Amino acid sequence: MDILQQIPPRQKAAIRLVANELQAVGGRALLVGGCVRDALLEIPPKDIDMEVYGLAVDEVEAALQPHFRLDSVGRAFGVIILKGHAIDLALPRRESRTGPKHSDFKVEGDPTMSPREAASRRDFTINTISCDPLTGEILDPFSGAADLKAKRLRHVSAAFSEDALRVLRGMQFVARFELKPDPATVKLCRHLSPADLPAERLWEEWKKLLLKGISISAGLEFLKDCQWLPHFPELEALVGCEQDPKWHPEGDVWAHTLHCLDAFAAHRIGDDWEDLVVGLAVLCHDFGKPQTSYTDQAGRIRSPRHDVEGVPVARRFLERLTRQKKIFTEVLPLVEQHMRPLALYRDGAGDTAVRRLAARVKRVDRLIRVAHADKFGRPPIQPDGFPEGEWLLNKTKALAIQDNAPKPILLGRHLIELDIKPGPHFSKILDRAYEDQLNGAFHNEHDGRLYLKQLVDEAL
Repeated sequence: MDILQQIPPRQKAAIRLVANELQAVGGRALLVGGCVRDALLEIPPKDIDMEVYGLAVDEVEAALQPHFRLDSVGRAFGVIILKGHAIDLALPRRESRTGPKHSDFKVEGDPTMSPREAASRRDFTINTISCDPLTGEILDPFSGAADLKAKRLRHVSAAFSEDALRVLRGMQFVARFELKPDPATVKLCRHLSPADLPAERLWEEWKKLLLKGISISAGLEFLKDCQWLPHFPELEALVGCEQDPKWHPEGDVWAHTLHCLDAFAAHRIGDDWEDLVVGLAVLCHDFGKPQTSYTDQAGRIRSPRHDVEGVPVARRFLERLTRQKKIFTEVLPLVEQHMRPLALYRDGAGDTAVRRLAARVKRVDRLIRVAHADKFGRPPIQPDGFPEGEWLLNKTKALAIQDNAPKPILLGRHLIELDIKPGPHFSKILDRAYEDQLNGAFHNEHDGRLYLKQLVDEAL
C-alpha cells in the first residue's frame, strides 16, 4: 500500500522535500508511528511524525532551513517542528530512567541507532511500523502490520514497563481501533501504576478515549482487565452495583455506563469541546448510585437522589485529571440534571421549568444528548424513540435557549437609569429580577423596565 496516498498533497510534497534534502546530506528520514498506522487503516493522518537517521540535529536544521520555517524549541531532545505543515522531525532517542517519577528520564538523541532499535523503544507493535517516503519501503521489525490486520494490541518489548502511561494509551487504542489485547500485555500492565504520572498526561488519554473511541466500552474493559480500576475508585465502585432489572436488564451500573458511552460514541457531533463535555457527563452520570442504592421492602432496587449525590463524586474523579474550571462548571450540572428531561416531559412542564433547567445546565442540547445516551444504554431494551428529547428540544428552540442559558434582560445600567447608585445591593436586585424573569414575570426589555421600577418602588 502507498502510505503517501492517504496524505494531503501539500503535506506530501513537504514530506518528500524533507526526505530528499536529508538524503542529499547523508541522512534518512522515515515516516513513523501513528501516521503510518492510520494510513494502513486508510484513515487520513492529521499529524506527521518523521524520524531522522544518520544526522545530528544541527545538520538537520542546516539542511532544512532554506526550505521551511523551523520551530526548534525541542531541539535539546532532538525534535524539530516544521511550521505550517503539521510535521514533527525527531532523532531516534535513547532514554534511561533516573528515578521513579514519569519525568525521571534522561533523554538523548542518537542518530546512529537503527530503525529496529528505535522501534523497540515504542509502546505497541502497531506503532512500530515505518515507511521510507522516497521508496515506499515498509519497515516492520515487530510484525505490527500483522497485529493491525488481526486487530491485536501487543507490547513491543520489556521497555514497555518504563512508562505506566502506556496502559491508558492501550485503553484508548483498544477503543479507537477495536483491538483485542494480548494476554501477555495485559499481564504486564497489571504491574504498573499511574501514581507518578502527571494529571495532564492522564487527561490527554481520557480525552482521546472519549473523542475518538468507537467502542469506548472495550477500552474501559481493558482498563478493568489490567486491574487499574482501583486507581479510579469512582469507576471501580460501579462494578457490582446492582440495578432494578426491570429498568436495567443490561446488568450493574458498570455495564450500563459502558453501554451509555457506546451510545454516546455513535452520535458524536464532531465538535471536540461539545463532545468532550457530553462524554464526560455520560461517563460520570451514575457515579452517585453506589452510595444511594438500596433494596426496598418490595424487593426493588432504588437509587434516590443519585443524580444530586453523584456531583461531588464526579468532581473528585475529574479533579484527578484536570484543573480546568470550565470542565467542572459545564460537566457537573449535566450530571446533576441528567434525569430532568424525562421528568419534565412526563409532567408536561411549562416554560418556567424549562427556562430554569436551561439556567442550570447552560446548554439544554448537551443535556438532551446525555439523556439520549442514558436511555439507549440499556440493552436488550430497544426504545422506540426519544420523545422526551424531541419535546424538550422543541420547547427550548421556541424559547431560543437550546444552546445557551436564558440571558438576563435586566442589567446594572437599568438600575442606574432609575438613579440607584452602584453598590453591593445591585447584585441582590438583579438576582431577584433574573429569578422572576425565569418565572415569566417579563419577557422583553420594555416589560422588564416596568417590572424593575415597580420592584424598586416597593423596596422604597
